[in-house]
Amino acid sequence: MNRIRLAALAATVVIFTAVALVGQSEPKTSGGKMQFAADKFLGSLSPELKTKAAFGFNDKHRLAWFFTPQQDKEKKYTRKGARLEEMTAEQKTAAMALLKTGLSVRGYEQATSIEGMESLLAELEGPKGAMTRNTGWYFVSVFGEPSRTGKWGWRFEGHHLSVNYTLDKGEVISATPLLFGANPADVKAGDRKGLRILPEIEDQARALIKSLSPEQDKIAKQPTPKNYNELEIKEGRPDAAVGNPVGITADKLMAAQRETLAKLLQAYIDRMPEDLAMAEQKRVKDTPREKLFFEYTGSPVPGEPYTYRVYAPEFVVEFLNVQADSAKNAANHIHSAWRRLPIDLGVSE
Repeated sequence: MNRIRLAALAATVVIFTAVALVGQSEPKTSGGKMQFAADKFLGSLSPELKTKAAFGFNDKHRLAWFFTPQQDKEKKYTRKGARLEEMTAEQKTAAMALLKTGLSVRGYEQATSIEGMESLLAELEGPKGAMTRNTGWYFVSVFGEPSRTGKWGWRFEGHHLSVNYTLDKGEVISATPLLFGANPADVKAGDRKGLRILPEIEDQARALIKSLSPEQDKIAKQPTPKNYNELEIKEGRPDAAVGNPVGITADKLMAAQRETLAKLLQAYIDRMPEDLAMAEQKRVKDTPREKLFFEYTGSPVPGEPYTYRVYAPEFVVEFLNVQADSAKNAANHIHSAWRRLPIDLGVSE
């Protein structure tokens, strides 16, 4: 009898252990994966480092996102969060695992390449360069307590990279702002010659611009501003502040041109995890053609400055390639962002 009871008890333990293991398995949705990874990241930190990484959900730092170098006159960092260079190998692995939850495989590959470009900029600019170039100057912040019941968010950010997510009740409610940049956009010399981290967002845009008829071009092309800062992506704030849409609407494009525009938007969407990308694809598909605008300034010829925007009622894509790169090649320095309208970061108007 005792053997039977022991066998039954052992079987019960096995069943409960199996159930517990299933309950602890990594979730499948992006929201669940983010919570799992954020908990693991925070749990890996020392008390001192956690004070740098963890913020209240309503902390003003959550809305102050930046993709430009953030440093003082002594070239010391001013960006908040826990930076990669002060993490142990385990903590850095956990930080990168969190970043992976917010990006596709392709997006993660591009993001880590953007980080790696800091070493190339250090070579090109030398020790007397105006900016500190450091691959360890990428920062992680978690806002609020990761949970399935309340609001929380996280950010992975540094030069030319800002990944921001806001969640509520376990679901992603904002995947913006999502910004990737590249300097150089096209590496012209050295061991990495020919490297283009973000080729699709230029190739598809240039193809669309070149395909425009003279009549279409008159509508799509906007006057070149005296100062391109007027068109620069508005960092440090949750609203894109792009004003009313201008340019040519998709219903005025030919079928092949609309396909090129769709490929351009897909290049931005493809930065996101599959489930979130599908939601953005639906957002694009549901936008009436007469409410989807494309506009550009400048020239699509490589080496000449240009910008473009794609407007819809619920989102805007912003792109600039107007600055010289660190090797002094003209118009070879990209900023590109996917933003929510009217406001990012899950903020109500």
